[in-house]
Amino acid sequence: MRERRWARERCRAREFELFVAGAAGRLLHAATLLTGEPDDRPAPAAEKLLVCALSRTYAAWDGLRGEDPYDRARQELAARFAHTAWRHRRPRGGLLDRLSPQERLVLVLRLYEDVAEEQTAAQLGLPAERVHALCLRAVARMCSRRPHPSSVPAAP
Repeated sequence: MRERRWARERCRAREFELFVAGAAGRLLHAATLLTGEPDDRPAPAAEKLLVCALSRTYAAWDGLRGEDPYDRARQELAARFAHTAWRHRRPRGGLLDRLSPQERLVLVLRLYEDVAEEQTAAQLGLPAERVHALCLRAVARMCSRRPHPSSVPAAP
């Protein structure tokens, strides 16, 4: 009995390792975009975010039952980021750091991860119209040359 349980645990761990080997790079890049850290340097906040998301995915691994593990890990990543978004408000020099955390989250889910608007809205608990507006505003801000208001030094 104990041997079967250990064999099942080893199989579970091996499946998860294979999943992480294939998905961790893309998930880390998404986490880096979310945290606003530069791509050319180590991203400790993104790595911490990814480790939390992957640990929660592993904890639910047996219960996925046909669910795409990448979708689950992405949902965990987005939920963890939304929960800790206040930590990611100040600019860090990353590609999306001029956006608010909510705009970053919507933009990464919609454009980088190609999640449907309705699915993004359901995951974030927002109306689809709000997700659409946030996405449009984020794209417009990225296309403009004006810096994010929080990155402009205050006048003396």
